[in-house]
Amino acid sequence: MIHVVHHPAYVSPAPARSTYRWGKNGLIRDLLLEEGTRIAWHQPEAMPRHWLEAVHDPDYVAEVLEARVPPEKTRRIGFPVTPPVALRAQMVPAGTWVAAHLALLHGFAANTAGGSHHALAATGAGYCVFNDLALAAVRLVEEGTVARIAIVDCDVHQGDGTAALTAGRSDIATYSIHAEKNFPVRKARSTLDVGLPDGVDDDGYLDTLATTLAPFLDDVAPDLILYQAGVDPFVGDRLGRLSLSLDGLARRERLIADLAIRRGVPLASTVGGGYGDDALAIARRHVDAILTLGTAFAPIRTGTPS
Repeated sequence: MIHVVHHPAYVSPAPARSTYRWGKNGLIRDLLLEEGTRIAWHQPEAMPRHWLEAVHDPDYVAEVLEARVPPEKTRRIGFPVTPPVALRAQMVPAGTWVAAHLALLHGFAANTAGGSHHALAATGAGYCVFNDLALAAVRLVEEGTVARIAIVDCDVHQGDGTAALTAGRSDIATYSIHAEKNFPVRKARSTLDVGLPDGVDDDGYLDTLATTLAPFLDDVAPDLILYQAGVDPFVGDRLGRLSLSLDGLARRERLIADLAIRRGVPLASTVGGGYGDDALAIARRHVDAILTLGTAFAPIRTGTPS
């Protein structure tokens, strides 16, 4: 059984003048529904405002929830924040938080959205409104659920917002492996950044991932991993600069799972980036990541069943 978090609000009507693939999350849901009883579905409630304000500037939180984000921030986000987008922005981080709790019970769980790693304290950026990774991590620590979290970001773009929002915290460590020359131009400082040259293939990527992530996890010794499983390192991704094959992406998920399982650390995944004209193919890559991770963790149980 693979535990998956989804909410209907994840599938928001596309705002005007948006190039983001708004149907992706619905396609992810539909493909996972085809897995039948293999998937256990869970639905979050909207993240409370004061949880959002624990990470994001209260004025920015108000701008989003009231759908009055100013033009300069709209440009940085990449689309207008309409009322449905505002609801989605409030629901997605709650989904990552729920997935984390499920992972602590079952070893692994996935959110069908999230990975919004570019959002900063007072503005969104790069198709990210609220930073669900930082929000979930801060909440999990502050509520006493875990003492230490590792955020592992394998999106092709550096997790600058996550790094900035958690900087200086000893209870949240961040790891980002990304294309060094890709967005954002100005990088933040993660606990560990691994910048890759353009065109790195499966073997080069996986060797670097293994030799950098394993000692990072040993040093951090987290109680939980929040995993940004972006599929944009794929060779055909429109916004990627790396050259992973579909097999390379699958090997990445198995490696991530193995590193976590060997250390007895539960893992909650988010979907992250994936860009191109074929939304169904992108959704398929996200679903393959969830299924590969879920299959790897299938024999593992953590905590007491709900």
